[in-house]
Amino acid sequence: MKSITTLLGGFALAITLVSCDAEIIIGDPIVEPTLNEVLSSHDVWYLDLNSSQGNLDVPFMTRAFTMSFDFGTLYANNNLVGIGRAGSGIGIDVGSYDTFFDTVTINHDIDGVHEFDVIVHSFRRIELRDTFNGDRYFLDGYSINGFDYDQLFYNNIQYFLQEYGAWEKVYTSNEGAINEFDAENHLRFRPATDADIFQSSQDRNGLSTGSLYWDYTGEYWVEDASPGSLNKHLTLDYDFLGNDYFDLYVIDDATIELYHVSSGTTYEFKGRNFIQLKSTTTSKSRMLDVERARK
Repeated sequence: MKSITTLLGGFALAITLVSCDAEIIIGDPIVEPTLNEVLSSHDVWYLDLNSSQGNLDVPFMTRAFTMSFDFGTLYANNNLVGIGRAGSGIGIDVGSYDTFFDTVTINHDIDGVHEFDVIVHSFRRIELRDTFNGDRYFLDGYSINGFDYDQLFYNNIQYFLQEYGAWEKVYTSNEGAINEFDAENHLRFRPATDADIFQSSQDRNGLSTGSLYWDYTGEYWVEDASPGSLNKHLTLDYDFLGNDYFDLYVIDDATIELYHVSSGTTYEFKGRNFIQLKSTTTSKSRMLDVERARK
């Protein structure tokens, strides 16, 4: 393992090179930044789980989209609802941290204490290596103003659907042919091991989410209308009826619009019972998608 003491010099040089007025005097010592300075050098660190290596079984690492290190307090964006606004962009307080030479110890409010060696790969990229099992997490640093929260939201919209206990139908357009989906008044989206799943209910509106009877459970997936597009297609897999296809639009953080392609009907659903995620074993983990991609 390369120690941070052998890599921070490159980090310091990267900082020096961005200044056009910097004067380099041969023989002057290079003052390397401390680990605290490295961690706080960017407003947010995006967790690149696709590049990370190992079992990656630290829950708060696999459920966060970004992390921020701020004077001993650890912040994270675990939810897509409100992302970019929560904590002025850095998310919510999820724990504390302390540094010692090249090691950061994180005390998460729910998941407890975890220790990582920090390896600096470049000015914007660091690695947190779990000292217990060697798992490697890669993080990319950004300023709040330079981070594309909208792109992050739409790239991970399948998780946004999972951040409410249920979605209640509040509008059906007059236009469109009568179809089986007209009877569905509630939807729920959940992560699962082999595929993300949805549930549907025909119960009347106004019931609490805990009182709903879920008539059907099947798989769902969200795809880009075209590569890299913010426009999305939602597929609900009804085994006995075949797949239902929708154009998916996000109206706001709690409202989605589904355009039923085959019938031409437009529906609106409101999110009920928002799930604030710090980290629990039952909440979403982005590792599920990473594991499926590696199979």
